[in-house]
Amino acid sequence: MPLISISLRQGTTPEHRRLVSEALHESMVDVLKIPRDDQFHVFHEVPDDNFVMQPVVFGVPRSRRTLFIQLSFNERSTEQKAELFRTIVDNLRLRAGVPEEDVMLMAVETARENWWAAGRVVDPATGYDERMTDAPHLPDGRGDSGR
Repeated sequence: MPLISISLRQGTTPEHRRLVSEALHESMVDVLKIPRDDQFHVFHEVPDDNFVMQPVVFGVPRSRRTLFIQLSFNERSTEQKAELFRTIVDNLRLRAGVPEEDVMLMAVETARENWWAAGRVVDPATGYDERMTDAPHLPDGRGDSGR
């Protein structure tokens, strides 16, 4: 159940936010193999005077369209996160017209047991949601870490 928080300057269009959301969700589905219906995105439109950043950060110019994106999910490998970041940047550029320079990503990982939502189906033997893509295999064949 990943949760994504997107901070951006006030005044974006609903269409732009929809395209950003679609780009993020497709990236999560493609790379992390989350279920398609597992989408929780919160947009925070921030007034100009509360959106503070330097116009050039580490030698990279940033525009007024910069997005701060915080991805919260359970633990993933370094390789998965690197692939996810690359995919997000590509999808945001292709779908929403956001250049790579205007994307700032941060992953916040928490243990599985720190997540809950109604409708979640947990296997009592493992404590994992049956739809998790990296649940461990049990001797009886349950779990699907190979997806």
